Amino acid sequence: MNVIDLHCDVLLKLYESKGKLKFQDAPELDTNFERLKKGGVKVQAFAIFIYPEVKSDDKFQVALDQIHYFYTEVLGKNSSMKLIKDWDDLSLLKEGETGALLTLEGVDAIGNDLQKLTILYELGVRSIGLTWNNANLAADGAGEKRGAGLTSFGTEIVEWNNRHKIFTDVSHLCEKAFWDVMDVAKYPIASHSNARSICDHVRNLRDDQAKAMFAQGGMIHIVYAPQFVKVAEKVTISNLIEHIDHFCSLGGVHQIGLGSDFDGISKKIVNLEDASMHTNLVNELLKYYSEDTVQGFASQNFLNHLPK
Repeated sequence: MNVIDLHCDVLLKLYESKGKLKFQDAPELDTNFERLKKGGVKVQAFAIFIYPEVKSDDKFQVALDQIHYFYTEVLGKNSSMKLIKDWDDLSLLKEGETGALLTLEGVDAIGNDLQKLTILYELGVRSIGLTWNNANLAADGAGEKRGAGLTSFGTEIVEWNNRHKIFTDVSHLCEKAFWDVMDVAKYPIASHSNARSICDHVRNLRDDQAKAMFAQGGMIHIVYAPQFVKVAEKVTISNLIEHIDHFCSLGGVHQIGLGSDFDGISKKIVNLEDASMHTNLVNELLKYYSEDTVQGFASQNFLNHLPK
């Protein structure tokens, strides 16, 4: 069964290793080439992430450096990894090929310069989250105590996303900014978020937020980070499925996907520790849902909700 994973942080690890880690098979990478193949991953989204403490003048270069490793290490050394730059490219993937999609986790790298966003777009970025957990010039993130909404610049970015038919990712926004985005975004998506009523974490979505996403055709991709799943020493795949069940109960059965956060998390769900283990989640889901429904969660729902 094909899997589409909307979030991993392997580019950050490749960047931090200064090219020493090999995407092909480095055991330090949850999302390496061999594990993607073993896990049945047909499309992998690769996030560009810059820590807030990086000096402002250096952030755009860090983003470009991560894109360098995307092109040289991920694509350049693995001929069956194919760049997804247009949404139609997804339907052109052949048997044995894996799509690679660039995303941006926080717009800190562009400062207040939309021209830099154009550069990132031309390099392949097709989903943009305005913030990580911090505040920036676009919005406040989930970890910012102030909890303010979109700035005028943030609104400009969402409108820019709309014009270019790319996703606006709500996963790390504070609640006020989330609602501001929903007022403007044509293509909202949560690349890696769970249900707050199941696990009360600031990074998860409340029921009214989830319902708003579903009402506007947005996808919510469940995240494998244990702290967003359940407060427990040992978190299981069954615990993760509770979030899927809950989103289904809110009307989202056809708008649920997967967003692992592999290589961005240190603790793991039991038997879901790297990209090769997506099959364990799929097999567990098949115990409770039809094959068509599980294929929806794994990939088809996302393909049915692409920007048009």
